[in-house]
Amino acid sequence: MAELRRITTYPVKSLDPQVREAARVVERGALDGDREYAMVAAPEDAPHDPETASVGGRGDYVNGKRTARVHRLRSTVDREARTLTLREHGSEGSLTFDLDDRAALNAWLSDYFGEPVSVRREPAGGFPDDRQHSGPTVVSTATLREVASWFDLDLDSARRRFRASLEIGGVPAFWEDRLYADRGEAVAFRVGDVELLGVNPCQRCVVPSRDPDTGEATLDFRETFIRRRGETRPGWLDSERYDHDFRLMVNTRVPEREWGKTLRTGDEVEVLGTRSLPT
Repeated sequence: MAELRRITTYPVKSLDPQVREAARVVERGALDGDREYAMVAAPEDAPHDPETASVGGRGDYVNGKRTARVHRLRSTVDREARTLTLREHGSEGSLTFDLDDRAALNAWLSDYFGEPVSVRREPAGGFPDDRQHSGPTVVSTATLREVASWFDLDLDSARRRFRASLEIGGVPAFWEDRLYADRGEAVAFRVGDVELLGVNPCQRCVVPSRDPDTGEATLDFRETFIRRRGETRPGWLDSERYDHDFRLMVNTRVPEREWGKTLRTGDEVEVLGTRSLPT
């Protein structure tokens, strides 16, 4: 039986994950607390519009596409205390910052990255990479295990490289490729009592090719991934959205009527069928 095996949110976009037993669906179909904060490559008094900001390597955010130094930051967010604790990988000391008064945090991050950095907050849906399909991303545990085997990685490393929000158990590798169809269409599926729309296979960037602790690049990652993904591509996969083999994971939308509901680990997952994609 397909079930929701794991829920992961990323309180600060591009930084470390937080594993959850449950998460509520909030505005724009995001999970509560997911990517609620983001590091912006600008001083704190500079304007920033998350609706138009670029998420690319030369864009507006400090992320793994922009610099491998992101990977060396270990982070923990205490949502109740509203604090962020940071340390550089391999170091003993850590510093805890107030997320409501971010001047000290911004100064520390600016020094660490060697450029002006300011942390911004967006409680209404966070800072997704895909603003059009801003629901939680979906992958299966079996898929992550399979991809990990291509590079002699463990499951945890694969999870941290690909950074999915919802992980489905009880299904074979690449099962999630059933959750999208052709352009103009979506595949409806239910997790517990929450209905989601699978839309698009996620196009990967440079981030999965790097060690999530050190930022060190994995040799020939892209070439190996593309070759093995093509070799293991399910025979039933026939979607015009899957236009090349450097794709893994599924981007989703959550209809507004589902906002406010809660996803829980152990929830049963049921595929409902193909629908017209709302505009």
